[in-house]
Formats: sequence, C-alpha cells, structure tokens
Amino acid sequence: METELNIKKGIAFAILAAALYAVNAPFSKILLNFMPPTLMAGFLYVGAGLGMVFIASIRKIQKKDVKELTLTKSEFPYTTAMIILDIVAPICLLFGLNATTAANASLLNNFEIVATAIISLMVFKEKISIRLWFGILFVTLSCGILSFEDVSSLRFSYGSLFVLLAAICWGFENNCTRKISSKDPLQIVLLKGIFSGIGSLVIGLCIGERMATLWSIVAVLCVGFVAYGLSIYFYVYEYVCVCVRVCARSWVPVEARRGRQIPQDWDFG
Repeated sequence: METELNIKKGIAFAILAAALYAVNAPFSKILLNFMPPTLMAGFLYVGAGLGMVFIASIRKIQKKDVKELTLTKSEFPYTTAMIILDIVAPICLLFGLNATTAANASLLNNFEIVATAIISLMVFKEKISIRLWFGILFVTLSCGILSFEDVSSLRFSYGSLFVLLAAICWGFENNCTRKISSKDPLQIVLLKGIFSGIGSLVIGLCIGERMATLWSIVAVLCVGFVAYGLSIYFYVYEYVCVCVRVCARSWVPVEARRGRQIPQDWDFG
C-alpha cells in the first residue's frame, strides 16, 4: 500500500534526520577552536543553503517532476519567525558548547523534544495524546539519568543554560516549520540557509568576531550541509510523508458521502 509505504518512509526519514543532526555537537565543539560561535552559526546555515542549491541543481538537471507546493504570503509570519529563531538558536547552542562539553550539550539538547511538544500545546493549542505524554516523560527521565551518570559531566553553568535556551528556541522553530511543512522542503531549507545564515554572519561581524583560519570555513560549511541542511530537509519531508496518510483518512469519508467509489485496496489502518 502506497500510504503505508509513506508512513514507513516518514519514520525512516525522521530517524535519518536525527542521526544527521547528531554530528553537529561533537564536530562544532572541535571547530569552535578555530572559529567564533556567531560566525560559525552563520556558516553552518550557509552550508545548509549551499548544499540545497547543489541538490536543486541536480534535480533540475535530472528534470524531475517536482510536486511540492511553494510558499505563499499566508505563510510569511511563520517563515519570518522560523528564520529569526534559526538565527538565535544556533548562536545560543554554540555559546553553550564553548562553555561546556559536547556530551553535556548533546544530552541537554534533547530538551528540544519536550519544548516542542509543550509549546505546541500551550501556544498552538494542539492536543497531546497520552502516548506522547509518556514519550515526553521517558525522554526527560532518560536525559536526566544519562546526564547524571557522572555528576561531574553535567554542570549547570551558563553554558548549559545557553544550550537549554537554544532547545526552547528550536522548540518554537519546530512548530513554525511544521506550519509550513506541506510546502517544498528544498525551498524551506534554502530560506533558512540564506537568511538565517547571513543574519548570523552580519551579527558576528558587527560584534567584532573574526576568523582565525580560512580552512575552517570549508569544514563548517560541510558540517552545516549535513547536520542542518540534510537533517532539516529529511525532517520536513518526513512530516509530508506522514501527512499523506492523515489527509487520506479525511478524504475517504467525504468522498464516500458524495457517492464516489473508493478503491477497495485502500487501507488506512
């Protein structure tokens, strides 16, 4: 079944997006020795944008039939909020990484899951199922257990607070991105890369940050392409795949009431 295949693809893409993003903290921690945090945040998103330009070029050369919808004026508020939050969040994360360990930052960054769910409930008035509440609880408990496995590895310094602030910003950003996730994932990542990246670069240069080595730019761009570009692309694409089943569930009873025949092999679980 095509719908069941879309669900499985969505799950696979979600796992892949998480795995790609996981490379961010350890590599960024190393590269912070060669580039200040605000400029690095900018180049990470510029790397994501440049990577999507490359993918768009391949898609154009192959002349693929693109079925994704493009963004419209109605999505402008969510798009603007997404870009601003994508400037603030990575800057906070990298300032936090500069003052704490990569392991500590990675564990604390899992709070993004909790922040995303709570914000969707409190701000966007979405329902959270009991199963999801249990998931939030277990994620929070597991993060706490892992964090305190070695008491010395988790220090609530200002670095840890910056990481938590980044997680909250990305929680808001995830909800904004979800509002426009029915649109072309490539276009969304391009907007993030261009505007969020340039915004962070401008802020970094204005506060006096400068690069120590030129080779670090290439390294940061590569990390940005993998950890931000591909990760966000698959994250948005995962939501589109899952929504196919939800939309189909809503379409079937409506068409049935209109007297239209529904294919017998359509099974929506």
